[in-house]
Amino acid sequence: MKRFEITNKMTTGKIKKITPENYRVKTLEIEINLPKAMPGQFILVWMPGIGERPMSIGNNHPLTLSVANVGKFSEKLTESKAGDKFSFRGPYGRPFSIPEKAKNILVVGGGYGVVPMYFLAKTVSEVGIGVVAVTGGKTEKDIIYEKQLSTVCSEVKVTTDDGTKGKTGNVMVEVNELIVKRKFDCVYACGPERMMYAIAQACRQQNVPCQISLERYMKCGTGVCGSCAINGKLVCKNGPVFTGEEAFTLSEFGKGHRDATGQMKE
Repeated sequence: MKRFEITNKMTTGKIKKITPENYRVKTLEIEINLPKAMPGQFILVWMPGIGERPMSIGNNHPLTLSVANVGKFSEKLTESKAGDKFSFRGPYGRPFSIPEKAKNILVVGGGYGVVPMYFLAKTVSEVGIGVVAVTGGKTEKDIIYEKQLSTVCSEVKVTTDDGTKGKTGNVMVEVNELIVKRKFDCVYACGPERMMYAIAQACRQQNVPCQISLERYMKCGTGVCGSCAINGKLVCKNGPVFTGEEAFTLSEFGKGHRDATGQMKE
Protein backbone atom coordinates (compact mmCIF):
# COMPACT_ATOMS: atom_id res chain seq x y z
CA MET A 1 0.00 0.00 0.00
CA LYS A 2 1.28 3.46 -0.85
CA ARG A 3 2.10 6.20 1.63
CA PHE A 4 -0.19 9.20 1.71
CA GLU A 5 0.67 12.86 2.00
CA ILE A 6 0.50 14.36 5.49
CA THR A 7 -1.35 17.66 5.73
CA ASN A 8 -0.58 19.67 8.87
CA LYS A 9 -2.55 22.77 7.92
CA MET A 10 -5.32 23.67 10.37
CA THR A 11 -8.70 24.00 8.69
CA THR A 12 -11.68 25.74 10.29
CA GLY A 13 -15.28 25.58 9.23
CA LYS A 14 -18.72 25.61 10.80
CA ILE A 15 -20.87 22.80 12.07
CA LYS A 16 -23.83 22.51 9.72
CA LYS A 17 -25.92 19.86 11.45
CA ILE A 18 -25.86 17.67 14.57
CA THR A 19 -27.83 14.41 14.67
CA PRO A 20 -28.19 12.18 17.76
CA GLU A 21 -27.50 8.53 16.88
CA ASN A 22 -28.19 7.02 20.30
CA TYR A 23 -27.83 7.78 24.01
CA ARG A 24 -24.16 8.75 23.72
CA VAL A 25 -23.26 9.19 20.04
CA LYS A 26 -23.88 12.29 17.95
CA THR A 27 -23.05 12.84 14.28
CA LEU A 28 -21.59 16.18 13.21
CA GLU A 29 -21.79 17.40 9.62
CA ILE A 30 -19.30 20.15 8.82
CA GLU A 31 -19.71 22.80 6.11
CA ILE A 32 -16.54 21.53 4.42
CA ASN A 33 -15.91 18.94 1.72
CA LEU A 34 -12.73 16.92 2.08
CA PRO A 35 -12.24 15.26 -1.33
CA LYS A 36 -8.74 13.95 -0.51
CA ALA A 37 -10.01 11.99 2.49
CA MET A 38 -10.21 8.23 1.96
CA PRO A 39 -12.07 5.57 3.98
CA GLY A 40 -10.00 4.47 6.96
CA GLN A 41 -8.20 7.78 7.41
CA PHE A 42 -8.68 10.13 10.37
CA ILE A 43 -8.51 13.80 11.26
CA LEU A 44 -7.15 15.53 14.37
CA VAL A 45 -9.92 17.63 15.86
CA TRP A 46 -8.80 20.66 17.89
CA MET A 47 -10.74 22.26 20.73
CA PRO A 48 -9.35 25.44 22.37
CA GLY A 49 -8.14 24.85 25.91
CA ILE A 50 -8.50 21.07 25.66
CA GLY A 51 -6.24 19.92 22.85
CA GLU A 52 -6.50 17.55 19.87
CA ARG A 53 -7.98 14.10 19.42
CA PRO A 54 -8.02 11.73 16.42
CA MET A 55 -11.45 11.04 14.93
CA SER A 56 -12.48 8.59 12.21
CA ILE A 57 -14.06 10.07 9.10
CA GLY A 58 -17.64 8.99 8.41
CA ASN A 59 -17.97 10.83 5.11
CA ASN A 60 -15.96 13.34 3.13
CA HIS A 61 -18.74 15.15 1.27
CA PRO A 62 -19.62 16.86 3.55
CA LEU A 63 -17.02 16.09 6.22
CA THR A 64 -18.88 13.97 8.76
CA LEU A 65 -17.82 12.34 12.01
CA SER A 66 -19.65 10.63 14.84
CA VAL A 67 -18.62 11.29 18.43
CA ALA A 68 -19.21 9.00 21.41
CA ASN A 69 -19.41 10.84 24.72
CA VAL A 70 -16.75 8.92 26.65
CA GLY A 71 -14.52 11.63 28.15
CA LYS A 72 -13.81 15.32 28.67
CA PHE A 73 -12.92 16.07 25.05
CA SER A 74 -15.77 14.12 23.47
CA GLU A 75 -18.26 15.46 26.02
CA LYS A 76 -17.35 19.02 25.08
CA LEU A 77 -17.56 18.21 21.38
CA THR A 78 -21.01 16.65 21.73
CA GLU A 79 -22.17 19.87 23.41
CA SER A 80 -21.47 21.78 20.18
CA LYS A 81 -24.32 23.40 18.29
CA ALA A 82 -25.02 24.10 14.63
CA GLY A 83 -23.09 27.22 13.62
CA ASP A 84 -20.20 26.62 16.04
CA LYS A 85 -16.67 26.65 14.66
CA PHE A 86 -14.93 23.34 14.03
CA SER A 87 -11.14 23.09 13.55
CA PHE A 88 -9.09 20.11 12.44
CA ARG A 89 -5.92 18.91 10.73
CA GLY A 90 -5.66 16.13 8.21
CA PRO A 91 -6.63 13.74 6.75
CA TYR A 92 -3.95 11.41 8.09
CA GLY A 93 -3.07 7.76 7.96
CA ARG A 94 -3.12 4.77 5.70
CA PRO A 95 -6.60 4.12 4.29
CA PHE A 96 -8.36 0.93 3.29
CA SER A 97 -7.48 -0.36 -0.17
CA ILE A 98 -9.68 -2.21 -2.64
CA PRO A 99 -8.36 -5.20 -4.60
CA GLU A 100 -8.30 -4.77 -8.36
CA LYS A 101 -11.43 -6.10 -10.06
CA ALA A 102 -13.20 -6.49 -6.70
CA LYS A 103 -16.88 -7.36 -7.06
CA ASN A 104 -18.05 -7.98 -3.50
CA ILE A 105 -16.77 -7.00 -0.07
CA LEU A 106 -17.87 -7.52 3.53
CA VAL A 107 -17.63 -4.67 6.04
CA VAL A 108 -17.88 -5.31 9.78
CA GLY A 109 -18.32 -2.61 12.41
CA GLY A 110 -18.38 -3.13 16.15
CA GLY A 111 -19.97 -0.33 18.18
CA TYR A 112 -19.02 3.06 16.74
CA GLY A 113 -16.34 1.33 14.66
CA VAL A 114 -19.15 1.10 12.13
CA VAL A 115 -18.66 4.79 11.20
CA PRO A 116 -15.64 4.39 8.87
CA MET A 117 -17.24 1.20 7.54
CA TYR A 118 -20.12 3.31 6.22
CA PHE A 119 -17.66 5.66 4.49
CA LEU A 120 -15.97 2.66 2.87
CA ALA A 121 -19.26 1.04 1.85
CA LYS A 122 -20.55 4.29 0.35
CA THR A 123 -17.33 4.87 -1.58
CA VAL A 124 -17.13 1.42 -3.16
CA SER A 125 -20.86 1.17 -3.88
CA GLU A 126 -20.53 4.31 -6.01
CA VAL A 127 -18.21 2.40 -8.37
CA GLY A 128 -20.45 -0.66 -8.58
CA ILE A 129 -18.89 -2.94 -5.95
CA GLY A 130 -21.37 -4.97 -3.94
CA VAL A 131 -21.30 -4.57 -0.15
CA VAL A 132 -22.69 -6.68 2.69
CA ALA A 133 -22.45 -5.18 6.18
CA VAL A 134 -22.45 -6.63 9.68
CA THR A 135 -22.79 -4.33 12.67
CA GLY A 136 -22.89 -5.32 16.31
CA GLY A 137 -23.36 -3.89 19.78
CA LYS A 138 -24.11 -4.88 23.35
CA THR A 139 -27.81 -4.03 23.06
CA GLU A 140 -30.25 -2.59 20.52
CA LYS A 141 -29.62 0.93 21.86
CA ASP A 142 -25.92 0.60 21.00
CA ILE A 143 -26.56 -0.05 17.28
CA ILE A 144 -25.90 2.98 15.06
CA TYR A 145 -25.67 3.64 11.32
CA GLU A 146 -27.99 0.76 10.39
CA LYS A 147 -30.14 3.08 8.28
CA GLN A 148 -27.12 4.73 6.63
CA LEU A 149 -25.63 1.35 5.74
CA SER A 150 -28.92 0.16 4.25
CA THR A 151 -28.72 2.92 1.62
CA VAL A 152 -25.38 1.66 0.23
CA CYS A 153 -25.32 -2.09 1.05
CA SER A 154 -27.29 -4.97 -0.42
CA GLU A 155 -27.68 -6.45 3.08
CA VAL A 156 -27.17 -5.21 6.61
CA LYS A 157 -26.98 -7.84 9.34
CA VAL A 158 -27.21 -6.87 13.02
CA THR A 159 -26.04 -8.72 16.12
CA THR A 160 -26.46 -7.84 19.79
CA ASP A 161 -24.93 -9.52 22.82
CA ASP A 162 -28.30 -9.67 24.59
CA GLY A 163 -30.43 -10.53 21.55
CA THR A 164 -32.52 -7.35 21.65
CA LYS A 165 -31.91 -6.84 17.91
CA GLY A 166 -30.79 -9.21 15.17
CA LYS A 167 -28.90 -12.40 16.01
CA THR A 168 -27.84 -13.03 19.59
CA GLY A 169 -24.09 -12.88 20.09
CA ASN A 170 -21.19 -10.85 18.74
CA VAL A 171 -20.54 -10.12 15.06
CA MET A 172 -18.83 -13.49 14.57
CA VAL A 173 -22.19 -15.29 14.58
CA GLU A 174 -22.79 -13.65 11.20
CA VAL A 175 -19.22 -13.27 9.94
CA ASN A 176 -18.33 -16.96 10.30
CA GLU A 177 -21.34 -18.01 8.25
CA LEU A 178 -20.94 -15.33 5.58
CA ILE A 179 -17.30 -15.97 4.74
CA VAL A 180 -17.93 -19.72 4.42
CA LYS A 181 -21.06 -19.48 2.26
CA ARG A 182 -20.23 -16.47 0.09
CA LYS A 183 -17.30 -15.20 -1.94
CA PHE A 184 -15.84 -11.87 -0.83
CA ASP A 185 -12.80 -10.24 -2.40
CA CYS A 186 -11.91 -8.71 0.97
CA VAL A 187 -13.28 -8.33 4.48
CA TYR A 188 -12.89 -5.00 6.31
CA ALA A 189 -13.31 -4.43 10.04
CA CYS A 190 -13.21 -1.67 12.64
CA GLY A 191 -14.15 -1.96 16.29
CA PRO A 192 -12.90 -3.64 19.48
CA GLU A 193 -9.50 -5.21 18.88
CA ARG A 194 -10.48 -8.68 20.05
CA MET A 195 -13.33 -8.59 17.53
CA MET A 196 -10.90 -7.70 14.74
CA TYR A 197 -8.50 -10.42 15.87
CA ALA A 198 -11.30 -13.00 15.62
CA ILE A 199 -12.25 -11.73 12.16
CA ALA A 200 -8.66 -11.84 10.96
CA GLN A 201 -8.31 -15.42 12.26
CA ALA A 202 -11.52 -16.52 10.55
CA CYS A 203 -10.43 -14.90 7.27
CA ARG A 204 -7.04 -16.58 7.48
CA GLN A 205 -8.73 -19.98 7.93
CA GLN A 206 -10.93 -19.37 4.88
CA ASN A 207 -8.12 -17.80 2.83
CA VAL A 208 -10.01 -14.50 2.48
CA PRO A 209 -8.00 -11.25 2.50
CA CYS A 210 -8.89 -8.84 5.28
CA GLN A 211 -7.98 -5.37 6.48
CA ILE A 212 -8.49 -3.99 9.98
CA SER A 213 -8.24 -0.54 11.56
CA LEU A 214 -6.13 -0.47 14.72
CA GLU A 215 -6.54 2.11 17.47
CA ARG A 216 -3.78 3.31 19.79
CA TYR A 217 -3.40 6.45 21.88
CA MET A 218 -2.20 9.29 19.62
CA LYS A 219 -0.72 12.67 20.48
CA CYS A 220 0.78 14.17 17.33
CA GLY A 221 -0.85 12.03 14.63
CA THR A 222 2.15 12.55 12.34
CA GLY A 223 4.64 9.91 13.49
CA VAL A 224 6.80 12.20 15.62
CA CYS A 225 5.93 11.47 19.26
CA GLY A 226 5.79 7.67 19.09
CA SER A 227 2.88 7.38 21.52
CA CYS A 228 0.92 5.12 19.16
CA ALA A 229 3.75 2.63 18.59
CA ILE A 230 2.91 -1.05 18.44
CA ASN A 231 5.84 -3.45 18.00
CA GLY A 232 7.86 -0.89 16.07
CA LYS A 233 4.96 0.30 13.89
CA LEU A 234 3.31 3.70 14.27
CA VAL A 235 -0.46 3.41 14.03
CA CYS A 236 -0.82 7.03 12.91
CA LYS A 237 1.65 6.63 10.05
CA ASN A 238 2.00 2.93 9.18
CA GLY A 239 -1.72 2.49 9.90
CA PRO A 240 -4.34 2.79 11.15
CA VAL A 241 -5.22 0.25 8.47
CA PHE A 242 -3.26 -3.01 8.41
CA THR A 243 -3.85 -6.21 6.52
CA GLY A 244 -4.73 -9.17 8.68
CA GLU A 245 -1.36 -10.78 7.97
CA GLU A 246 0.48 -7.60 8.92
CA ALA A 247 -1.50 -7.41 12.15
CA PHE A 248 -0.56 -10.98 13.07
CA THR A 249 3.12 -9.99 13.05
CA LEU A 250 2.38 -7.54 15.90
CA SER A 251 2.59 -9.40 19.21
CA GLU A 252 0.22 -6.93 20.92
CA PHE A 253 -2.55 -7.45 18.35
CA GLY A 254 -5.74 -8.68 19.97
CA LYS A 255 -4.44 -8.50 23.53
CA GLY A 256 -5.75 -5.09 24.58
CA HIS A 257 -4.85 -1.44 24.14
CA ARG A 258 -2.45 1.16 25.49
CA ASP A 259 -3.89 4.05 27.50
CA ALA A 260 -2.66 7.66 27.68
CA THR A 261 0.16 6.63 30.02
CA GLY A 262 1.41 3.99 27.59
CA GLN A 263 0.34 1.11 29.83
CA MET A 264 -1.21 -1.98 28.27
CA LYS A 265 -4.84 -2.54 29.29
CA GLU A 266 -6.84 -5.70 28.79
